[in-house]
Amino acid sequence: MSRWRFLFAATLIAAVPLTACGDTTSGPTTTAQNVGGGSGRTSSRLDIVKQRGKLICGVDGKIPGFSFVDESGNYSGLDVDICRAVAAALFDDPNAVEYRNLDSTARFTALAGGEVDMLSRNTTWTINRDTSVGLEFAPTTFFDGQGMMVRQDSGITSLEDMAGKSICVETGTTTELNLTDQMRQRNIEFEPVVYQEADAAYAAYAEGRCQGMTSDKSQLIARRSTLPNPDDHVLLDVTMSKEPLGPVTVNNDSAWYDTVKWTTFALIQAEEFEITQANLEQKKSEDNPEIKRFLGLEGSLGQDMGLPNDFAARIVRHVGNYGEIYDRNLGEKSQFKLPRGQNDLWTKGGLMYSPPFR
Repeated sequence: MSRWRFLFAATLIAAVPLTACGDTTSGPTTTAQNVGGGSGRTSSRLDIVKQRGKLICGVDGKIPGFSFVDESGNYSGLDVDICRAVAAALFDDPNAVEYRNLDSTARFTALAGGEVDMLSRNTTWTINRDTSVGLEFAPTTFFDGQGMMVRQDSGITSLEDMAGKSICVETGTTTELNLTDQMRQRNIEFEPVVYQEADAAYAAYAEGRCQGMTSDKSQLIARRSTLPNPDDHVLLDVTMSKEPLGPVTVNNDSAWYDTVKWTTFALIQAEEFEITQANLEQKKSEDNPEIKRFLGLEGSLGQDMGLPNDFAARIVRHVGNYGEIYDRNLGEKSQFKLPRGQNDLWTKGGLMYSPPFR
């Protein structure tokens, strides 16, 4: 994102508490003062969403496997399932979601202005976005890295082979900045061809207006499936950056941030507990105090956050655990069949880890 866009987004976020009003449907987030648990909370986006009766979730809408709209208007993908999980936790209804398609330059403004309640839109967690822009990043739902796609018959096998070549990239993204850093570090001159929307960038690449296309590897793999003759395109064996992707809320609203954060952790913890959509009812009957607390059969973990006490059970019932979400959207049950790798549980060598539900 360019500097003026950061400043613009930061200004909007700073102005949000000042412009808060009584609009309970789509207005800006009211200032929340969470003083330690649901009982001390004054006002929050959580209340707005509850009163509205549905979640408004900002997504990309054009990335198969993450968030994609089919010809019938149905949304699917890992990012979409995160939205559905939050709706399930709140309303026991994963379909209580209104999706807003946002390009990379509009997403933060939409969040800051209250147009959407949260983003679940392949957004990279960076220090600048966390501090200067004023966002709150929920747990990472996909650990990615930036790659480069080229035509198989181009003879290009490394970034050094891109010297003097043109590269398509979506502007307003960490991808654009990482590309500049990487090529500068390697002293490689190239021609950047920037587009505001991903569709335009991939169309330009498909039409041969640039010789390389760079983005997150998962996005390149997903988008490659939509190109004519997908097998004609390959990803170089290079990773240019760390790209931890996850849901995002605005600053200064602990109650709402906790809702999105612990919904995401619940997906991961459910997989660690081996609780699935198929065995949920059986797990309820097990004499395991940790699982009973997690599913809301004992204690008050959900109630303490202002959520139904069985919020985790609702999530699993309607959406499944993280592993189930991954498998149907990106893994073995999807067209992409991406290995879990670093997106596996920590107990299996991956990076997916939830703090205790205690």
